[in-house]
Amino acid sequence: MQIPDIQTLDRGLSAALQHKIDQKTKPLGALGRLEGLALQLGLIQQRLDPVLRQPVMMVFAADHGIVAAGVSPYPQAVTMQMVLNFLQGGAAINVFARQVGMDIRVVDAGVNHDFAPHPMLLSHKVAMGTQNMLQAPAMSEAECEKAINIGRQLAHAEIAKGSNVLAFGEMGIGNTTAAAALMAALCQLPAQACVGRGTGLDDAGLQRKVDVVEQVLQHHASHLHSPLSALQHVGGLEIAMMAGAMLGAAQKQAVILVDGFICTAAMLVASRIVPAVLDYAVFTHCSGEQGHRRLLQALQAEPLLDIGLRLGEGTGAALAYPLLQAAANFMNEMASFESAGVDGKSA
Repeated sequence: MQIPDIQTLDRGLSAALQHKIDQKTKPLGALGRLEGLALQLGLIQQRLDPVLRQPVMMVFAADHGIVAAGVSPYPQAVTMQMVLNFLQGGAAINVFARQVGMDIRVVDAGVNHDFAPHPMLLSHKVAMGTQNMLQAPAMSEAECEKAINIGRQLAHAEIAKGSNVLAFGEMGIGNTTAAAALMAALCQLPAQACVGRGTGLDDAGLQRKVDVVEQVLQHHASHLHSPLSALQHVGGLEIAMMAGAMLGAAQKQAVILVDGFICTAAMLVASRIVPAVLDYAVFTHCSGEQGHRRLLQALQAEPLLDIGLRLGEGTGAALAYPLLQAAANFMNEMASFESAGVDGKSA
């Protein structure tokens, strides 16, 4: 795979951005995390007046062969049914994206169903889902590379149309198992620390899922030492395509909004391929999925929200977007001590 060239942020503007933030009519640091967010937006865009344009929510969907091992209380058909729900505008992500003015793209990366054409649907099916990774690699090397490359191209296309903020969500019954396996492999953590209840497993189901992930890791142990090989063997088609899209977004200096556990696992893979992608990432929330907090810590990421979300779909990214708007708006619209004629703190 050709590794994308991603620029690390030029921090030459940091002092000027921080000065502008500090001269706003407020005590130093009084806007908390919004100040760091404003600084990050300014550095990504290399300007003192960051502007957010045409935010797009990209929801990647695919099926997982590992569902046959009983890792989810929901049948595989729910992936297809939820994609139809997205296309009909009835899912939580539709509600929240409408609320904040985000366009939605639903990307079929590998759903085990043939969908009729729809204006919101981007059909880029690499396969009809992954293989059961208890028995075989989740995907072939060619499938994995194809998914990553398509993701990059999709991100480039959205940015070419005028967006500079790409938010990421996902749908795929079984994908918390793939995300947990990737996390365990790439962070060298035990399955127990990475596996959560997903769509609502009881205690017995959770233990079964831990056992399955342990077996998967053992089965593929000799192939888990590089991010691309781990992705191919224990990942998912939507995770691979999303990782590619994240790399593509960073390549074009766009802001990346990372949703929950599965999206963070995709960012983990992307960051192990090109670490500079993290400069462009805003981690929007810490989900209720057990492994997510530990994964965020591994990435040294500070999420904006922690409100118990565990739905996926990009819902946390959509809900956090107004905080980015607030960060950009205070930079552009809030008075400075000088312009407002307010005395600043004396030295």
